[in-house]
Amino acid sequence: MTGFLGEYEATLDAKGRFLLPAGFKKQLAESAGEQFVLNRGFEKCLSLYPMNEWQPIFERISKLNDFDPKVREFRRYFLNGATICELDSAGRLLVPKNLMSYASLEKDIVLAAATNKIEIWDKGKYQEFFENFSPGSFSDLAQQVMGGGDNNISI
Repeated sequence: MTGFLGEYEATLDAKGRFLLPAGFKKQLAESAGEQFVLNRGFEKCLSLYPMNEWQPIFERISKLNDFDPKVREFRRYFLNGATICELDSAGRLLVPKNLMSYASLEKDIVLAAATNKIEIWDKGKYQEFFENFSPGSFSDLAQQVMGGGDNNISI
């Protein structure tokens, strides 16, 4: 499994390309290669999966019951816009226009580690996300997510 840590700023060029930060390149598993899947994120951001991380997700989705309307709805939404992309000779990735529009990406972006994937945010929206989240709210969220039952972890 690939695991990412860090947060980097980057700039989209006129064609919608950005340079994958060296800090993330160093964290890629050798098995990841240079192929990625770029997809809509759950918030108004994009998710960049190394191909070795995307494959198990896609296989799991492929095995879901197609007779269940919720499965079909989820599959349509989650896979809508998913695009295979590769690093070019300069180490850049191209963001398709439809995904740029979804995440409101214009020029300045932030690439943020999210365990096995990288989230790509418009810089202003990313800053706004954290400005609107108080330390108390974060503490409450941490307690809900990490502090009970099987998730009881000491940090």
